[in-house]
Amino acid sequence: MADWGFAHFGDDDENEDEDGEFGFQARFNQRDGLIFLIDTSKSMFDAADDEECLFQLCMKAAKTTVQNKIISSERDLIGTVFFGTEESENQSGFKHVYVYQSLDQPGAQRILDLEDMEENCVRTFSKDYGHNEAYSLRDALWTCQNMFASSAQNLGSKRIMLFTNNDDPHGANPQLRRLAVTKASDLNETGIDLELMHLQNPGQSFDINKFYKDILYNDDDDINEMADPAEKMEELLRRVRSKDHKKRANRRIPFSLGEGLNFSVGVYNLVRSCPKPYAVKLTKKENAELKSHTKTYLPDTGEVLMPQDLKKAQTYGGRKICFENDEVTEIKRFDTPGFTLMGFKPRSSLKKYFHVKPAQFIYPDEMKVTGSTQAFSALLKKCLERDVTPICKYIPSRNLPPKFVTLLPQAEELDEHKVQVTPPGFHVIFLPCADDFRRVNYVEKPRATADQIDKAKEVIKKLKFKFSSEDFENPVLQNHWRNIEALALERDEVEEPVDHILPSVELFAERAGKALDEFKDMVFPPGYVPGQKRRAPAASTAAKKAKAEDALAGLDVKKEAEAGRLGKLTVAVLRDVIKKEKINTTATRKNDLIDAINDHFGI
Repeated sequence: MADWGFAHFGDDDENEDEDGEFGFQARFNQRDGLIFLIDTSKSMFDAADDEECLFQLCMKAAKTTVQNKIISSERDLIGTVFFGTEESENQSGFKHVYVYQSLDQPGAQRILDLEDMEENCVRTFSKDYGHNEAYSLRDALWTCQNMFASSAQNLGSKRIMLFTNNDDPHGANPQLRRLAVTKASDLNETGIDLELMHLQNPGQSFDINKFYKDILYNDDDDINEMADPAEKMEELLRRVRSKDHKKRANRRIPFSLGEGLNFSVGVYNLVRSCPKPYAVKLTKKENAELKSHTKTYLPDTGEVLMPQDLKKAQTYGGRKICFENDEVTEIKRFDTPGFTLMGFKPRSSLKKYFHVKPAQFIYPDEMKVTGSTQAFSALLKKCLERDVTPICKYIPSRNLPPKFVTLLPQAEELDEHKVQVTPPGFHVIFLPCADDFRRVNYVEKPRATADQIDKAKEVIKKLKFKFSSEDFENPVLQNHWRNIEALALERDEVEEPVDHILPSVELFAERAGKALDEFKDMVFPPGYVPGQKRRAPAASTAAKKAKAEDALAGLDVKKEAEAGRLGKLTVAVLRDVIKKEKINTTATRKNDLIDAINDHFGI
């Protein structure tokens, strides 16, 4: 049996709600916790006159992370803790540990405080907080652990990011070193991840083997080299204004291969659209969120109707047939939710135009049925070997009708570091019904010559590039988030977003400028300017006169007047009629001209 590495994907649902219909509501309500644990030793504040010190860099990273969290995951909790200070502020009374910001949701005031600490308070830090090298890293880690433990929220993940430039904080005190290692082990056992952000001043080196190798717990026990701190810090400092949609199962349903042979799968949405957040109505006085309540009244008596008093009706044969709510619910239910295997088709039978709705992705769920991973892996392996796609009946939930889908197999892909890039599984492609196909009637006409088609192919080939949706941000959403951010932080100016959707004219000219000019000369007439509307050729006076004479040539004015069809004629034609019939009038409006013609003929 091939090892597809199923454990790398979709393992966020360890605490799912077993009683829920879909089994994911509880997990969606969980939040992630993050604490910035920052070293405030004097060496963190050393810097040249025109450069930022390491402490300012840490403050900027914390501020940027909070700004990103407000947009991506506003329900997550973030805190900031200093260690190595003279002043102390924490619940446990540990010395030289200062909780600057408690574990709470990100907000505008927290961003302003971090910004003020980065720009102004760093100069007075020694006076306000002080420095002391006699700290205990165990106490700092313990403080973070207590912050997670005292949180009233159910946290899905807990993470501590330790910022320091000291590679051996307790080199002269073996007891403090032993206590720190023990506390790091306790954090790992309680599910708290400790991540080191080692910083370096110019000319300084950081040796992880001196101390931090013993307190870091990674999947790879043999830690000899750490990632480049510049790359990790650059990732923290990057502003990303986008929602974070975690890959969690929408539902967990059974997959039936036949009678008595079932396993469980999780259904995921790998791609989804990101709309603007919904507007929240607030009270005018207190600025609190409004809650709406809906009640249904009986028109005759004004009596409040309860849900059980309401019925639904369908008109059939001139009569209204009433249904109870339970009966309507039962009508919608066809079978138990899940996938039912109907057969197999060659992969070539799946056409690209079979697109009814966005596809989904299924993955084995070992929590519901033991052995699901093995059965799922065997089915995936055979489908890939024989190049077939399973055809299934798919019922997403109890109140949804069945749909026919085909499962497109996908093999696992790893990069050069053996890290999973593409997970193994099946893409759920919804198959169209007969009514979804339309026959388009059109007359085929030659629109381009062979040379023009070849030149167009050349242009397209030169302008091809590797597309990734992450490279193109929605300018409407980016502008929306920037306006909200400026309003919350009381900024006078809004940062202008860069619209990456607009084509780069300079890059087009560099890559395919000559081919584009040749294509334009082959297709468009000489002197053509793209985007400029062509004006219709102006008609000459003689042509206008000839056209008016043609309109009057076969026109019986009296007959048209008696039939009441003079209103269909233009003002110019009516004036020519008056001139031809020698009608004495000074009228200029259309209705007055028609009245003068009718009076002339006595109508």
